[in-house]
Amino acid sequence: MARRDIEFDAEGVTLRGWFYGGDGASGPAPTVVMAHGFSAVKEMYLDSFAESFAAAGLNVLVFDNRNFGASDGEPRQEIDPWEQVRDYRHAITYATTLDTVDPTRIGIWGSSYSGGHVLVVGAIDRRVKAVVAQVPLVSGSANIGELVRADFRAGFREMFDADRAARYAGDPPAMVPVVDADPTAPSALPTPDSWTWFTETGKDRAPSWRNEVTLRTVEMLGEYEPGTYIGRISPTPLMMVVARGDHLTPAHLAIDAYENAREPKRLVILPGGHFDAYVDGFEGASGPARDWFVEHLGG
Repeated sequence: MARRDIEFDAEGVTLRGWFYGGDGASGPAPTVVMAHGFSAVKEMYLDSFAESFAAAGLNVLVFDNRNFGASDGEPRQEIDPWEQVRDYRHAITYATTLDTVDPTRIGIWGSSYSGGHVLVVGAIDRRVKAVVAQVPLVSGSANIGELVRADFRAGFREMFDADRAARYAGDPPAMVPVVDADPTAPSALPTPDSWTWFTETGKDRAPSWRNEVTLRTVEMLGEYEPGTYIGRISPTPLMMVVARGDHLTPAHLAIDAYENAREPKRLVILPGGHFDAYVDGFEGASGPARDWFVEHLGG
């Protein structure tokens, strides 16, 4: 399949990524738009998913989130979930300008943090005709409640408030590690499997990945509630892919949110944990997503 580098304007910020032409496509084809989750860059296995989708005749547009990887944007390493939601919509707009894209057959795929974003985009953007949310974050507040011990949360609040005062005084945003070898140390994703996946994948596949985000990123995570949009996705078809052993974006939170989605919808439950969908459980994650897009967009 042919892959080429792309860049597009997101209302003043240049975002960059890859465009895969669907195998065997003659004329404008259905297209899947996708970006990665919390702090991750496209080289962290998004090429594997894109290749699977393209082999089924789907175009795929993959982009790095603003402030990360190959994309522009300041401050670097800051994740504003609502900016990322808007950037999915900018990417859809860009895709519809391409001769090889059928603008009436757009799908969106997201994983982890961006799995939450596609719930929002699917609810508010009717250009989208199919949604796949893989191991999605559905509630920032509930997720932090699961991951951060209650006696640690006050310390984070003090850090947020001190950072606000420092920024007001003109200082740059404070930074915090994405992951730490010690799950009790301050980090954005304090689980041992997060440490393993990010450090190993970054070393092996994605030298541009950096183990830091702004502290404000973690505050915005706690404010973000994408699951509140899930009932509004219908009649756009929704697939949710959940990992049975997921404790980073806990499976029970995602399944509770899925119950609030309306038809047409499908739930796929994978064995293993949050990160298995990218590697050991790749076929189990990518195959149903590919088939969902082919079913609802054509291929």
